[in-house]
Amino acid sequence: MISFSSDKEALDYFHQKNKALITEIHKVIVGQDEAIQLTLNGIFSGGHCLLIGVPGLAKTLLINTIANCLGLAFSRIQFTPDLMPSDITGTEILDENRQFKFIKGPVFANILLADEINRTPPKTQSALLEAMQERQVTAAGKKMPLPDPFFVLATQNPIEQEGTYPLPEAQLDRFLFSIWMDYPSREEELDIVKQTTGVKGEGAGKVLSEEEIRFFIQLLKKMPVPDHVFEYAVNTVLKTRLNHPDCAPVCKKYLSWGAGPRASQNLIICAKTHAAMNGKYTVDKEDVMAIAVPVLRHRIFKNYKAEAEGVKVEDIVREILG
Repeated sequence: MISFSSDKEALDYFHQKNKALITEIHKVIVGQDEAIQLTLNGIFSGGHCLLIGVPGLAKTLLINTIANCLGLAFSRIQFTPDLMPSDITGTEILDENRQFKFIKGPVFANILLADEINRTPPKTQSALLEAMQERQVTAAGKKMPLPDPFFVLATQNPIEQEGTYPLPEAQLDRFLFSIWMDYPSREEELDIVKQTTGVKGEGAGKVLSEEEIRFFIQLLKKMPVPDHVFEYAVNTVLKTRLNHPDCAPVCKKYLSWGAGPRASQNLIICAKTHAAMNGKYTVDKEDVMAIAVPVLRHRIFKNYKAEAEGVKVEDIVREILG
C-alpha cells in the first residue's frame, strides 16, 4: 500500500519518478522528447493516445519501451483489412466438455498497441470503442471488465492512404492526444545510426509498479485547479464552435466543425498531469496552453478554404491561444 504524509510529498515523488522514467526511455529512444512527454502524460492522465508519423520514426518501439518501463502487460495488434472484431476482443469456443468457453483476445492487457489502426475496416475499428470508453468488453451477452489500468496506444501512417479507413470522429474523440512524430535532427539521426548498427546496447528497465501507476492516476485527479484556469480551458474550446458568439475569427474562416465538451475536460485533465510532471503543485494557464495542440488537433476539422490555403490545424489552435 502506497502512502505519503501529504499530497505535496506524493507529487514530489511522482516528479522524481517521471524524470527517472524519461531517462530510462532515452536509453532506447533517441530524441522524440515531445512524443515521450505527451505519451506519458496521456498514460498518467488515464487516457489513450494516437501517434501519427511516417514509417521508421520508432512509434512502435516507443510504445514497447514505455510498456517495459512501466512493467505492464502488453499486447500488440497489427491492424489489417481482414481483421475481425473477435480477433481483438476474443471469441467463444466449444471446449472438450461441450461447454462454451470465452477465450480472451489481446485487448485484455494493460497497454494495447493498435498498430496502423486505420488499415482495418470501421466494423473492426468500432470493436475498440467500448473498450476505450467503458473499459470493458461485451461478448456473448456478458460484460467483462478490462485490466486496470488500461490504455490504447495507436499508431497511424499519414502519407500512405491507399487501402486505409479513416477513423470516424466518434473514435478520434476517444483519444486523449493526437501526437505527431517528426523526423529527428541531424545529430539525433547520427546517434540513432550509431546505436542501431552495432552491438545492441542496454535496454530500458522497469521504473514503476502497476500499483504506483494506479496511485498516480488518482493522485493527479486531486490536483487543485483555480477557477480562472477552468474558464480559460472552456473559453478556448468555445472559440472553435462556429455557432457560438465567442467563436474566433480564424475558426469562422477555416473550420467546418469545432471541438466538443470532451475537449474541455481533457484540457484540464492533461494540464494537471503536465503541471505535476514539471514539479508544480497547482495548474496554471501555461499548462493548458502547453497541451492544447495535441488535445484539439483531432477534434477540430478544417474546411475547404483551409485546405486550399494550406492552413494547418496547429496554426489555428495557436492563434486561438493568442
